[in-house]
Amino acid sequence: MIETRLESHLKNSFLALLQDLGHAEFPELSFQKTRKEFDGELTLVTFPLTKLFGKGPEQVGELLGEAILAKDKSIDSFNVIKGFLNIKMKNSFWAEELNFMVNTENFGHGSPNSLPLMMVEYSSPNTNKPLHLGHLRNNFLGWSIAEILKARGHKVKKVQIINDRGIHICKSMQAWLKDGKEQSPESMGVKGDKLVGYFYVQFDKAYKQEISELIAAGKSEDEAKEEAPSMIDARQLLLQWEAGEKEVQSLWAKMNSWVYDGFENTYTRMGVDFDKNYYESETYLLGRDMVMKGVKNGVFYQKEDGSVWVDLEPHGMDQKILLRSDGTAVYMTQDIGTAIMRFEENPGLASQIYTVGNEQDYHFKVLFLTLGILGYEWAKDCYHLSYGMVDLPTGKMKSREGTVVDADDLMEEMVKTAGVKTEELGKLEGMSEHERTDLFEMIGLGALKYFLLKVDPKKRMLFDPEESIDLQGNTAPFIQYSHARIKSILSRFEGKLGALKTDLNLHDSERNLILALSFFPQVIDEAANKYDPSSIANYTYDLVRTFNQLYQQVPILKESEDGLIQMRIHLIQTTAGVIERGMRLLGIQVPDRM
Repeated sequence: MIETRLESHLKNSFLALLQDLGHAEFPELSFQKTRKEFDGELTLVTFPLTKLFGKGPEQVGELLGEAILAKDKSIDSFNVIKGFLNIKMKNSFWAEELNFMVNTENFGHGSPNSLPLMMVEYSSPNTNKPLHLGHLRNNFLGWSIAEILKARGHKVKKVQIINDRGIHICKSMQAWLKDGKEQSPESMGVKGDKLVGYFYVQFDKAYKQEISELIAAGKSEDEAKEEAPSMIDARQLLLQWEAGEKEVQSLWAKMNSWVYDGFENTYTRMGVDFDKNYYESETYLLGRDMVMKGVKNGVFYQKEDGSVWVDLEPHGMDQKILLRSDGTAVYMTQDIGTAIMRFEENPGLASQIYTVGNEQDYHFKVLFLTLGILGYEWAKDCYHLSYGMVDLPTGKMKSREGTVVDADDLMEEMVKTAGVKTEELGKLEGMSEHERTDLFEMIGLGALKYFLLKVDPKKRMLFDPEESIDLQGNTAPFIQYSHARIKSILSRFEGKLGALKTDLNLHDSERNLILALSFFPQVIDEAANKYDPSSIANYTYDLVRTFNQLYQQVPILKESEDGLIQMRIHLIQTTAGVIERGMRLLGIQVPDRM
């Protein structure tokens, strides 16, 4: 992880001090943020240095504190609590730190395209239904991680693989052929993905009814599932598609095009985008040659029935099939081929990040191990961004039963709720209808994104729409409102903004805010390392709370000393910029007025 400028400064000072004291070799210095109940900004942990000095941790702290205070003129004071040496910097240091931020373009971000290419895969929907609440968490996570990696300085390629073939789409096709031949998105006045999803649900209803009737006629449940007319028709469509029959492929292409139009509309409102789409219909044959090459090289084995397997028992797992006995590929085979193709298509690609729910943890362990067995060194750099499911108060979502929370409906509901709550505040006077619409969209979608991203991706979560849009607490509307407050103050500043003075007597709340801002580059780096946008979300929330403490304790514009007013304007302007950049990494816009 990168160091803050404060940590780098103090580390260099202490290293020089230890050398002055005759210690050429010493344990790595360990720093941490000073706890709020103690005076200081950064703390040196002295326990690792006790052996070096032959003294107790408190004695080491006192010795080093006195010495560093005399050596480093930017240090104001120190105090020792057990094995922790707390350092407080002078006002001039923090004024210089703010000056650095003010004069650093896009503070917090690394140099664009200075780091290796990363590929982030997310969304990857099936073409038999619209996007739902689970897809929202997936898309927001993947898109945000891509933007965070960009902010650190990586080249990034955003991709998805669309599951556009298989029995699932054939079920929707069968139901449409049976009951909806005259229906299209235009004739029905609905989005194409919703129409296809409707027929998927209709198939499931008819299929269940047929199973019940066959069981009543004396069939076993397994026999009924196999002999149900709807399923027989769907399987026949799949065989015809795989055989390349024109009529079936034409219907498949038409219904998928309906879905893609619907997806595009949803993605646009979500605010996510892709650099390239991969389609399962174009990749499902990939990997077979590589698997047979693995057999030839002795890293895979073939059974008597012709099926091909990889033995993962040496890695603490079981054996995994890679090709069926009839030579057809399984999902693993396709993913092996697609991964190899992506690295071949993108010279210099350092890693692929797969944003997929945690129910696929085993699949990706097998995939990465198998790629490594095939000899691909980059397999160790691939990463499964495994995330927990989103639960609802009403229980688990089921697509085929039509009980999912539709992504479009949820976004629309959030925007409407944002409108109601914002109107209640009564601060929209003078806003045009267009400005109000844009504001409600910002608040509603911001609330949704933030709520889904502020939680560690690995954790399962319960989505609470009412809590997400609250104007108090750890929510996007709270952060957005604070940003609007800063913008309102800045709009009332009538002076000319000049250079910062460094000889100012800073209030504790000002020092605390500059300190909080100084951690922004490190937080971006941490979020990129952990593939975790919640680091950005919670940092931004804490930053806003720190600003609000300053707002309550310091008169920003009502100050007699011009130098202090100038400093405070620079400070809150920098704060607004960091809030805006932090929220942008989550895909959230912040309004100037709210």
